[in-house]
Amino acid sequence: MNDQISKGKWRELKGKIREQWGDLSEDELDKTRGNIEQIAGKIQKKYGESVEGTKKKLNSLLDRLNESLS
Repeated sequence: MNDQISKGKWRELKGKIREQWGDLSEDELDKTRGNIEQIAGKIQKKYGESVEGTKKKLNSLLDRLNESLS
């Protein structure tokens, strides 16, 4: 997956991210501009989860989102 998420999918993915990691603010997510590396870094800081594990979860969320839109 591309590390940069398209704007159309970003809005929907942001909601899914906030469902799973509710302590992330909308402002924090907006500052990442959909960059998976930056999102994973923010989650790691707040939750102590590994960056690689978080990236896998984020990619899984995005894959499910893509499937639901197809």
